Amino acid sequence: MNDPFNAILRALPSMDSLLAKGWISLFEDELGRSAVKSIASEAMDELRKEIIAGQRMEVEENAIEEEIRRRLEARVKMKLKPLVNATGVVVHTNLGRSPLAQEAIETVASIARSYSNLEYDLAGGSRGHRGDHVEWLLERITGAESALVVNNNAGAVLLALSALAKGREVIVSRGELVEIGGSFRIPEILELSGAKLVEVGTTNRTYPKDYQSAITDQTALILKVHPSNYRIVGFTSSVPRSTLTDLARQSGLYLVEDLGSGVLEDLTESGLPGEPTVSECIKDGVDLVTFSGDKLLGGPQAGCIVGRRDLIDRMRSYPLLRALRTDKMTLAALEATLSLHMRGDWSSIPALAMVTASAEDLLSRAEALAEKLKKELPSWCVSVKKVYDVVGGGAFPEHPLEGYAVAVASPHMSEEELCDFLRSFKPPIICNVSGKSLLFHVRTLLLGDEDHIERALVEAWGGER
Repeated sequence: MNDPFNAILRALPSMDSLLAKGWISLFEDELGRSAVKSIASEAMDELRKEIIAGQRMEVEENAIEEEIRRRLEARVKMKLKPLVNATGVVVHTNLGRSPLAQEAIETVASIARSYSNLEYDLAGGSRGHRGDHVEWLLERITGAESALVVNNNAGAVLLALSALAKGREVIVSRGELVEIGGSFRIPEILELSGAKLVEVGTTNRTYPKDYQSAITDQTALILKVHPSNYRIVGFTSSVPRSTLTDLARQSGLYLVEDLGSGVLEDLTESGLPGEPTVSECIKDGVDLVTFSGDKLLGGPQAGCIVGRRDLIDRMRSYPLLRALRTDKMTLAALEATLSLHMRGDWSSIPALAMVTASAEDLLSRAEALAEKLKKELPSWCVSVKKVYDVVGGGAFPEHPLEGYAVAVASPHMSEEELCDFLRSFKPPIICNVSGKSLLFHVRTLLLGDEDHIERALVEAWGGER
């Protein structure tokens, strides 16, 4: 190595001197000293390689510190943390789907800090079944003979297909071979289960005769799949659930329905018609229904399976179940949430409270927030706008929710700059942009979120003066 390179390397600050900087301690509080040192070392190692390769002929210490700070800030932002959802999307997949009810949060905390009767029968003093606590509630709420809970709805569908149709045929309408969330593709789940996919009908039209003609002595079941937010409009035709039920019974097959969003309550009175509830599917004769716990059920991530006891028992004894089972905190949160459903206490479940909120209440909340912001930000443009929110999570895609938002525009900061500032705030605030304004949808704001928004915007206003 020649002398110029040696001189540059010798001039680099030592690790001890970098770690002694005052601003480093802030990141040590968040990440720990060893993690901070590791990230700084990676940055210094890359810099040395660039110098040796002749790509860097001079390096300023300020630039080194800035690069290390940038990497540390990026790592801190990657940590899981609470944030404010001002997007108007109630079941927001990217933002953690449904927030838990306070009762569920308290139950999880209680179970997490102590031992529990997770698999212990207190009445008999012997080993119990892990899911007894929630499965009884699911049976009572849905009217099903039996129930089972796994880690998520994809796992529920996989378990059902593996236990009931491995090595045999499963009939699915081509219009229901959907991809949900970028990774849950019905054909791939079928392949993984060991079942053989038999597609019937066309993308837009499927008739009873299509199912009938596809049945062979190798057919195990008919799978009906909720299309999530995918819709075909116009020249379409699909087979009603009741017709599929009759066909399955006449042919000695099972009918399994992936309902997806987990609607337990009839939301027609809230202006959301057309989405079948789990209990309706059971009444219609569906043998097994699978659905999510963290969408409109309003609980934690889980996959719920309800239906015939003999089929649930087969899945309960299937080896794959062990790999898909849920932990004690998930079960605690799900039990608490289902208990609220059982009592009819919808207003305590945040997702349902948001979905059923009236336009009048939302307008009142938006006006109150706007008045506060106008007082704090006299030079900014603040107004209340009528908007349309969405349920999200693949539920009710054709039925937007009438809502209200507070529109905010800064005279000095662009909408991109303001969004960047809000994402870096503590807690981060995620909102929508319309034209030059930021839109804060009040439907998805939780208790105290208005205060966070006010505090963040006041801080941004102070920084621009």
